[in-house]
Amino acid sequence: MFENRGTAQPAGAGVFSVADLKRRMAEREAAKAAEEVRHMQEQEEKQKAVMAEFHKPPERTADQLMQLVMGLVSHAAESGQSEVQVYRFPNALCSDGGRRINNAEPDWPASLEGRPKLAYEFWHDHLRPLGFGLKAEVLEYPGGKPGDIGFFLTWK
Repeated sequence: MFENRGTAQPAGAGVFSVADLKRRMAEREAAKAAEEVRHMQEQEEKQKAVMAEFHKPPERTADQLMQLVMGLVSHAAESGQSEVQVYRFPNALCSDGGRRINNAEPDWPASLEGRPKLAYEFWHDHLRPLGFGLKAEVLEYPGGKPGDIGFFLTWK
């Protein structure tokens, strides 16, 4: 196949050894790992910012919230629905990570923290007297564990 069977490497820019290939592959893998770590840290920072936001008091008044909710409910009812999702939040805003909600335990509201707790209190004080029900449900199961939680207003 090769006419020159000498041990010397031919000269040229495209010549490299197996050791060179291994080094380049290791460098590429290290760069890829560093990028993944950077991305994970960025996601973690975003999640911390979201969590901090969920612990702040809401910026809307009860009347403004009522207008928003009534608009959602009206639109859903006109579409023939008997429930509508009104809120979604990370399970980390439950003291038990959403376990009580996942198991439909009657004391699930006691596990709420931050804005989800305020949302529950808004329902209890303003919407429940109007006949609306509130259903809490785990919306996803990343890694087989409860993820985001949704609040649904119900009526029939």
